[in-house]
Amino acid sequence: MEDRVIEYNTIKDPSTGQFKDKGSKFIAFAFHVETEDEIKQYQEKIRIEYHDARHHCYAYILGPEKKIYRANDDGEPSSSAGKPILGQIRSYELTNTLIIVIRYFGGVLLGVGGLINAYKTAASEALKNTKIVKKTLHDIYEIKFEYSDMNDVMRLIKEDKINMIDQNFELSCSVTLKLNINNTDNILNKFKILNTTKIKFLETR
Repeated sequence: MEDRVIEYNTIKDPSTGQFKDKGSKFIAFAFHVETEDEIKQYQEKIRIEYHDARHHCYAYILGPEKKIYRANDDGEPSSSAGKPILGQIRSYELTNTLIIVIRYFGGVLLGVGGLINAYKTAASEALKNTKIVKKTLHDIYEIKFEYSDMNDVMRLIKEDKINMIDQNFELSCSVTLKLNINNTDNILNKFKILNTTKIKFLETR
């Protein structure tokens, strides 16, 4: 069985970086993102704000396992822009990261090698200008139970210092818990031995 990813690196704050070559100006924008909808919003924002740029190239990686990724050259020669940007995200071992690099053309062709260097350097500068943070994943579970198990449920939550992010003690009893992936099975086994508990997995985040 493949080990689960329990933590990942990403960037904390938006940042920018610049590179100039033979009159062309490359401006990179790095963002922390968690969904493709967020990516589209940032792309639209940059396109509107920098509508006069010749190219809007980008790359991103999503998900703790880094299985979702894309690179786009936006009219530049194939693999001369998007791939170098993506390569920088990978070289910093990041995910949930989007980098957009816009180009103002300076009138002199740079060639494929020059473009690769320009987009790579601009992306790298943006990453140097932000803080890289390590995030730990958590499993979110809902525990439903009868009032007869209330004291035992709350005792377990207190003893194991479990992060309770929601609770409902009205028509029926339920708590929503945020569990460190390293300790999920151990914690759940303690709840399973109680008489009335029903355990439901909600998501990992």
